[in-house]
Amino acid sequence: MLVETFPVGMLYTNCYVASCSKTKEALIIDPGLEYTQEAMSINNYVAKEGLKIKFIINTHGHDDHIKGDKVFQEKYKVPLCIHRLDEHYLDEVGFKPLLPNVFLEEGSQILCGDETLKVLHTPGHTQGSICLIGEKLVFTGDTLFAGSIGRTDFEGGSIPDMRASLQKIKQLPDYLLVYTGHGGTTLMGQEKRANPFLTNSDMFF
Repeated sequence: MLVETFPVGMLYTNCYVASCSKTKEALIIDPGLEYTQEAMSINNYVAKEGLKIKFIINTHGHDDHIKGDKVFQEKYKVPLCIHRLDEHYLDEVGFKPLLPNVFLEEGSQILCGDETLKVLHTPGHTQGSICLIGEKLVFTGDTLFAGSIGRTDFEGGSIPDMRASLQKIKQLPDYLLVYTGHGGTTLMGQEKRANPFLTNSDMFF
């Protein structure tokens, strides 16, 4: 799977365009746009590479990850994928989907060409937070960052849920390249060894 990263919005949210090199099918993940030129950059990339957008996916419902849903759904006429527990965030930003939403849950599979992403439900940052696991990579949204984790003190956040989600994440293979919701990429093995929230449960307070 080929991944292109576009930091967007005031919080520099990582919007990803993930594509299958053979079929050119592609996914737009977490388009938290603030500015018109951000959408233009992503659309230009899609056009230049000849990609066929199949789904828009939200790893969770915070507005810095979903503000661009409408822009891309209007352009590409594709379904929006989100966990049902975070669907209410779409209403809060006034987004009315043009097509029925696809609701993701634990074990759901997203097919993109000959690539498959499996959904891992990882509540803690929000109730409907998910990670997307591929053969060699994982998109963690705001559940896991390089050296840190997402906040649990927002509405819908939960320290116990986050603890449980991190235990699930710790079972993933070390070789996975981790694409996070903010900041740089990392390796799962590196996070298992050095991320204090994965190595020391006392980090929670």
